[in-house]
Amino acid sequence: MCPELFKIGPLTVYGYGLMLAVAFIVASYILSLEFKRKGIHPDLASEVTLFALIFGIIGAKLFHLFDEWDTFLQDPVGEFFSPGGLVWYGGFLVALIAIYVNSRRRNLPFLVLGDAAAPSLALGYGIGRIGCHLAGDGDYGIPTDLPWGVDYSKGTYPPSYAFRGTEIAKNYPDGIVPDNTPLHPTPVYEFILGLIIFMILWNLRKKIGVNGKIFMLFLILHGSARFLVEFIRINPKILFGLSEAQLISIILILAGISGLYFLSKNPELVKFNPDQIKYNPKKK
Repeated sequence: MCPELFKIGPLTVYGYGLMLAVAFIVASYILSLEFKRKGIHPDLASEVTLFALIFGIIGAKLFHLFDEWDTFLQDPVGEFFSPGGLVWYGGFLVALIAIYVNSRRRNLPFLVLGDAAAPSLALGYGIGRIGCHLAGDGDYGIPTDLPWGVDYSKGTYPPSYAFRGTEIAKNYPDGIVPDNTPLHPTPVYEFILGLIIFMILWNLRKKIGVNGKIFMLFLILHGSARFLVEFIRINPKILFGLSEAQLISIILILAGISGLYFLSKNPELVKFNPDQIKYNPKKK
């Protein structure tokens, strides 16, 4: 693991922060390409990315604080402003609401925007997970004997602490999982899955003519990928033996399936005229 990549004078470049920045830059570029193809001014992609960045981080932090409420109450300021502790689904949902509101302001149909953003979302998510892998921040999986098991002992959230009090820890002396225990590199799995989903959506984007279907497919594919990966992660089970992320994944999958069905019955529902978008790059 390499939480700190290098230093430039007093500035420390962290693996997680760098990959998060790369994820947003790549996602913004891909989104601008799709906007251009759809006849939308590509500069609007930067605005969407900015909304995603600001509200995504706010939502991710808020959901983390809710998950760690007792810890937050002990040190509210420290926990709120700590660089770690970001929940992807919290950021995704809050950013989604903010972008929806802004799309209404711009007179840009949200499902058209969703279609354009879906491939970049998949790839950006995957790149961001590489940041989690470098940081070793607890997003890793359970112990494994597979040859690609990873030692996360140098991460910011070592296994001896992450597995404390779990059923897995009971299988180790004194109930402590050694920090050098090989673990499933689930962030790498999610990067690979994100790349595969990106390639699927990127290849389908010109073949599907009904607005909204690409976004619905993203919800199904991403939700399914996260649901499966959660089985080998260490997140606590909260209902029916499923984690919070799995329950949210089910909601996204059902939303995607319902959306595909609805759009198949109403293919002309989402009308789109690029000239109706309220955006003038000279008057931001």
